Amino acid sequence: QVYIMESGGGLVQPGGSLRLSCAASGPIVNYYTIGWFRQAPGKNREGVSCISSSDGSTLYSDSVKGRFTISRDNAKKTVYLQMDSLKAEDTGVYYCAASTVDGSLRGGEYDYWGQGTQVTVSS
Repeated sequence: QVYIMESGGGLVQPGGSLRLSCAASGPIVNYYTIGWFRQAPGKNREGVSCISSSDGSTLYSDSVKGRFTISRDNAKKTVYLQMDSLKAEDTGVYYCAASTVDGSLRGGEYDYWGQGTQVTVSS
């Protein structure tokens, strides 16, 4: 059975940090590229970051490069998104997803999706 579940969202002040977690069934974490996406109200879904299962290579959108860090712990079947120096424009629902395509931030290439976790950056 495939499952993907995000956690760790919440309310944080600008400049603060949050760490999101994506727990998934074993084969998903071990053999799929895991990506993080976000969607703000009234905006299209945006690919934020992904990490490859084959070599651990990572990819970031320009909007988060240098502030967000993606990592995976196969033993815990979890992928993390460390978000630092958060800005109001980082607000949105963050989704974790799995794909067989390496190095892609195109949502259409992802097969499995979690339910999302809300991140709100506000003072």
